[in-house]
Amino acid sequence: MKGRRTVKSIIIAAFLWITILGCIAVLVKYLVIPQVRNIREDFLAGQTGSGGQYQHVIRFGLDNFSGYCILRSSGFRKQLKEQGIKLVLNDDGADYPRRLKALQRGKLQMAVFPINSFLQCGVAKGSFPATIVYVLDETVGADAIIGYKSRVENIQSLNDSSAQIVLTPDSPSEFLARIMLANFNLPEFPSNNWIVKADGSAEVYDRFRTEQPSTPIAYAMWEPEVSKALENPEAHVLLDSSMVKGYIVDVLVVERSFLIENYDAVKAFIEAYARTAFAYQDKMSDLIIEDSEASQNTISKDQALKIVKGIQWKNTLENFAHFGLQPSFHSFDNIEDILLKVSDVLVKTGMFEESQFAQEDLTDLYFDKILREMKSDGFHPGEASLNIVQGTSGGLGQETLRDRGNLRQLSEEQWEGLQQVGEFQVDPIRFGRGTSRLNVQSRHHLRDLAETLHSWPEYYVQVIGRVRSGNEDNPLALSLAKERAREAVRVLVENGIEEERIRSSAEMGDSNSADSQTVSFVVGRPQ
Repeated sequence: MKGRRTVKSIIIAAFLWITILGCIAVLVKYLVIPQVRNIREDFLAGQTGSGGQYQHVIRFGLDNFSGYCILRSSGFRKQLKEQGIKLVLNDDGADYPRRLKALQRGKLQMAVFPINSFLQCGVAKGSFPATIVYVLDETVGADAIIGYKSRVENIQSLNDSSAQIVLTPDSPSEFLARIMLANFNLPEFPSNNWIVKADGSAEVYDRFRTEQPSTPIAYAMWEPEVSKALENPEAHVLLDSSMVKGYIVDVLVVERSFLIENYDAVKAFIEAYARTAFAYQDKMSDLIIEDSEASQNTISKDQALKIVKGIQWKNTLENFAHFGLQPSFHSFDNIEDILLKVSDVLVKTGMFEESQFAQEDLTDLYFDKILREMKSDGFHPGEASLNIVQGTSGGLGQETLRDRGNLRQLSEEQWEGLQQVGEFQVDPIRFGRGTSRLNVQSRHHLRDLAETLHSWPEYYVQVIGRVRSGNEDNPLALSLAKERAREAVRVLVENGIEEERIRSSAEMGDSNSADSQTVSFVVGRPQ
């Protein structure tokens, strides 16, 4: 018996050794030998080849948005080639989570993101593997929310439990809708199930064109469908991206380790982009047409001009302002303030919890050293930009900070005829009993409102003092309501709101509640 067990053990051991040796042989054949062969081939190639014209390869994530046409241009590639940089573009169809994951895994080194998408993806992932280094562009009219006049007279008409918005998820148009919901006082608007999903602006337009809604429904779309929709005399714009500032912004991001290890290449990339954008600034419609033809999507000159009108490509001076390196007053939000107010919209509209986003860590999301060096070095994008675009002479033209300017002063008649858009959402403004004296917390609320109003530069504001129901004929009550409205106006003006765009008045409240004794803030535009 013992002999049989010994023979059996030997057979089992032999079998195991044969199996182990077989596995080793397979590993050597399919893993080790190919690796050795590749190393040898790489060595031979290095010894018998040339260095090549590129020192760096940058794989870049983007999509087909027209605002990225400079990145796809031949002029930009020419600039990068002169710097020894090869650009490989990866169009992911605006799949932002995938784009961020590719940055984290090193499959991309640089990419472009709308700021809201960058924040959403980073919060969802629990980390930000890339940092913001440059502001590329801002949408200033290309996206709009459209409604039928008969069903949705203005934004306030959406204050209804059955209201909905047809939109494309994860698009700038969706974020425009969220900006509206975060800033206007719409307590009856549904907090859930308000989105009707569509696949692109063309589908939103088709629904707008064919539907006859019996409830308040708005449609969020972008050009050229916006212009098509407005050809219908019953359609009008509730809100478009030209009416807000510092929200729908695209930024250039760089994977953090690549930035540390290839700092000079990233700086050269940014400077090349700035030069190219400067050279194309007077020929953007031609570039838009060229870019569209490259993607087999031919557009007309008029359509290209509308696209150009709806996008503001940021120049170097404006980037200095956004990164706090150039005085700009309220014309240009600091990048930190942009991140803060975008995150505020996302929190208020339920995209993520406030606890998921640490506001004190905002400075970790952007990197200003490159722009700081460019400013210190006196960088001008006209230098070395000759012949980037055929037919232009290049040269050192002047860059400017493009300010929208102040609203014109209205007459009393124009104030009376102001078309109301809606009522801004503000925490209750409280006064001392029987006085127009603001409490400390209300002063903070008015300061926050002033910051908000800077982001809505196209609107006039009516500050309305409320008279408690039943006291409408009491001159003292009416006088107090006017005084409270004027005090709120005074604080807003102290915080930078232009006097010509704000007016106080008083009216009867609709209840005996405490809120009827405070003030409200109604925004509007001249008809």
